[in-house]
Amino acid sequence: MYMGNWLEQFHTRIDAMGEKLRGKEIRIPVDLVTGIGFFLFAVFILAVMPQQVAISEKDVVNGREFPTLLMVILMICCGLLIVKELYRLVTKQPLTWKTINLQTEVKALIILGILVVTYILCRVTNLFVIGAVFCSLAFLVYFRCQKKSYYVITVTLAVAIWAAFRFVLGVEF
Repeated sequence: MYMGNWLEQFHTRIDAMGEKLRGKEIRIPVDLVTGIGFFLFAVFILAVMPQQVAISEKDVVNGREFPTLLMVILMICCGLLIVKELYRLVTKQPLTWKTINLQTEVKALIILGILVVTYILCRVTNLFVIGAVFCSLAFLVYFRCQKKSYYVITVTLAVAIWAAFRFVLGVEF
């Protein structure tokens, strides 16, 4: 069974990487990092919004108003949080620290990676079913499913659900 050997080697490599990361931790000042991160996120959203949301001269309120309002409020709140944390830093008051385990975060990044690859496959092929099948199989492999019948059932259901929406209900996605 070539596929079985490949999966075992994959899982062995993942386990070895997990063992290396098990004891590694990072401490961050959570409020300061979060404030800066979400401030930058709001700036990014405001920067890309003109290319993503078209406006019409006929609209009384255009599609950019509400997201812009949300991002400005987010930036104000983040700015206040950053100022508060910088004040605490200058006055030598204790900051709120969070310890992050790298093994846990890498696992979350792998799951996020599966979802990003799924999205990319859907966009590149213009077929949702390709992304759905990849996502299903990738999660089964990641969570170490051993039963081949689960793979067959999952792929069959993913294709059947896509076909039902596409051909029976006429939904194109």
